[in-house]
Amino acid sequence: MSGAPADLLPWCLAQLPDPAGAALAPLAGDASFRRYFRLRWTGGTAVACVAPPATEKNAEFLAVREQFAAAGVRVPGLFGVDRERGYLLLEDLGDALLLPALTPATVDACYAQAMDLLVALATAPCGELPPYDDAALQAELELFPVWFCDQLLGVPFDAVARERFQALSARLLASAGAQPRVPVHRDFHSRNLLITPEGLATIDFQDALCGPVTYDLVSLLRDCYCRWPDDAVYRWARTFHGELAARGLPGLPDVEGFLVTFDLMGLQRHLKVLGIFARLSLRDGKDGYLGDLPRVYGYVRDVLAAHPGEPALAAFAAWLDAGIAPRLPAQPWWSAP
Repeated sequence: MSGAPADLLPWCLAQLPDPAGAALAPLAGDASFRRYFRLRWTGGTAVACVAPPATEKNAEFLAVREQFAAAGVRVPGLFGVDRERGYLLLEDLGDALLLPALTPATVDACYAQAMDLLVALATAPCGELPPYDDAALQAELELFPVWFCDQLLGVPFDAVARERFQALSARLLASAGAQPRVPVHRDFHSRNLLITPEGLATIDFQDALCGPVTYDLVSLLRDCYCRWPDDAVYRWARTFHGELAARGLPGLPDVEGFLVTFDLMGLQRHLKVLGIFARLSLRDGKDGYLGDLPRVYGYVRDVLAAHPGEPALAAFAAWLDAGIAPRLPAQPWWSAP
């Protein structure tokens, strides 16, 4: 069973009515401590997940799965769960991730489907989802100075860097706080979307919160694993804004204001991701994410440059160019974005 707990297969068999010939085979993991196995039996398949309760948000996964399904978002079905052991038996949605299917010829249609899911979420109630508030957003931003600057690049924040980062953070949090609050997946991108016969489905949603309406949109359109031209990105964002406006989403700004909040929300996310990808390498030994750092850094630098009239962004950009940019070419993972 290639590393599966000895009691996992018997537990899986007990969840199914007639699992003749069942066997487990390992599946690729993700950035978490979860492990996945495909269960095959005569006439069917499922996915067994080993999610240690000490480290994984299993209760949240189950609650959000129900909430998203009720909103009309395709998520894996549930065959069984053992909360004490952290075992889940889920519907097998296949291996067809959206990322490799994205090409210049397919991306418009694929993103239209993905944005349909986001419209469904944005027009659904937050329910019991915790708030994606200033404290949560700031905690994420702090990953950038700690893990990317200090631990990965060896550039600790001095007083100037801290002052400029605090001013930038205040601007980003103010923008996020002014947006309509909707259910937010928080990792809505091409590696967490699966192509199924019924359309796109999403996974890895256990960290969902009630937060800014542009967050998932910028996660999708400025994906950390692929990049598209800015004119296409803004065209898709305008389309999404139009869908929300047609549905009367309360508090929605005009389209130009929406695009500014979209940019600033992406800046918050991508600063966080720089810290997360550095931490995944340094703390967790997952070096595969380092190759995506240049793309994510490129998003940060380009958004800063696109808003020269924003004093906090301009001051932080100047510090970034002086203190961080000269260190990048020497990094083994660096390539110019």
